[in-house]
Amino acid sequence: MAGPMELVTTDRTVGSTRLARLVREVSHLGGPEAAADPERRPAYRALAQSVRALILDGRIALRTRVPAERDLAAALGLSRTTVTAAYDLLREEGFLESRRGSGTWTMLPPGAGPAGFGGWLLPSQPGGADVAIDLSCASFGMPAALMTEVLAECAPAIAALTANTGYYHAGWPELREVIAERYCARGLPTTPDQIVITSGAQHGNVLALGLLCGPGDRVVVESPTYPNSIEAMRRARMRPVPVPIGEDGIESDVLAAQLRQAAPRVAYLIPDFQNPTGALMSQERRAEAAEAARAAGTWIINDETVSDMALDVPTPPPFPASVSRAAAEQVISVGSMSKSHWGGLRIGWIRTSPRMATELAGQRVAMDMAGSVLDQIIAVALLRRGQGVVEERLTLLRRQRAALEQALAAELPDWSWRTPPGGLSLWVDLGEPSSSELAGRAAAFGVRVVGGPQFGVDPGTFEHRIRIPYTLPEDTLREAVRRLASAFRCETALPPLPDENRWVA
Repeated sequence: MAGPMELVTTDRTVGSTRLARLVREVSHLGGPEAAADPERRPAYRALAQSVRALILDGRIALRTRVPAERDLAAALGLSRTTVTAAYDLLREEGFLESRRGSGTWTMLPPGAGPAGFGGWLLPSQPGGADVAIDLSCASFGMPAALMTEVLAECAPAIAALTANTGYYHAGWPELREVIAERYCARGLPTTPDQIVITSGAQHGNVLALGLLCGPGDRVVVESPTYPNSIEAMRRARMRPVPVPIGEDGIESDVLAAQLRQAAPRVAYLIPDFQNPTGALMSQERRAEAAEAARAAGTWIINDETVSDMALDVPTPPPFPASVSRAAAEQVISVGSMSKSHWGGLRIGWIRTSPRMATELAGQRVAMDMAGSVLDQIIAVALLRRGQGVVEERLTLLRRQRAALEQALAAELPDWSWRTPPGGLSLWVDLGEPSSSELAGRAAAFGVRVVGGPQFGVDPGTFEHRIRIPYTLPEDTLREAVRRLASAFRCETALPPLPDENRWVA
């Protein structure tokens, strides 16, 4: 946790107008009349609860300077006494800290962070009620009949290639051509020399970050965001800078401020059905984010891993096609077949300029020389079949999402969530900061679930959230919810399962 000296050197601030807007959005504050209404929560406590919720939910980052009491009182239409009392309560609880002459800053109370990792991969047991239901991985398997058919189809092409070395540093040419054609069909002119094939999207993200950033460089990320990307940045000694996300994507005014203040090398964004929230960035916010990044000289890594998972809206156009040509030149797009087809193929790609593609291909030689040609040949065969596989998957996802929501409403009526327009999971509010505890307890009930703090940059944020994918069969999802409800209510558990691998998909 940051110490006092870190607090006074931060460049994060939240203005009174924005904080007042956020407070109204979380709806804990009843208005200036609440303080005089004995049937309602006192206004200062309601205000404190709203600010506390905003901190825990990452809408206000840790070590952010909050406005002076007088300014916030004016913006909210409350008395200064009410705001002062709310700030005093938050200081007492450990959510604010003040230093004379420096202002007041957000923080978390000691011990508010998670005790351990909540997204465990546990070994399934053969049969019985204790078989683990894996809610840590938002992904699908591949139908065996389809894979058998595709493998038979690809056998001649695989055999024909065995006479050469099999090293294609930028990727098998036919797959690069197919990926380029897909971008063109979606309205973004692309040539094969703009494509680099990678071993999945995470490999692509790491390659792009490694080319653009070095140790100590700042990288703007959405808050919450994909945990493995945060981990990759930290392992490379980069400094992730969180920016909150709303229902229509990253808050562009906060992003613009961070781009000016933090001077990050890169902004890592998931505009299409964001992981974990499922938010779809609006066209307006895409343009604002891209222009702010262009003005700051910041590259955007556009993670489009789940772009195809459009359940209630048309598939969004590629991010670079949604912004100005000048801004698009600073966008690197990273895609994957892991969610749309099968993660076992380890097929991803980067779309960028031809010059940047050449540099990225050269960089990956030092890492793994080249990707598996066998996987790439299979990928071409699957992609040449068109959107049929994806459409079947979308139909299944809609049914499974509905089953999950119905089960949650029946078993855990106090939990809440926003139905995402696409993606693979629900970002569920537990109504209390018990996410890490629930994730640990759920393991004893045979459920693997990822606690909310794993998706945050600042330790302890999102403690009232969990991510629940709807990628499992409907009956399995209903059973998973039943077990989660038992774990949440602290009922008698099954024998605990061991904690093994720790990662999130």
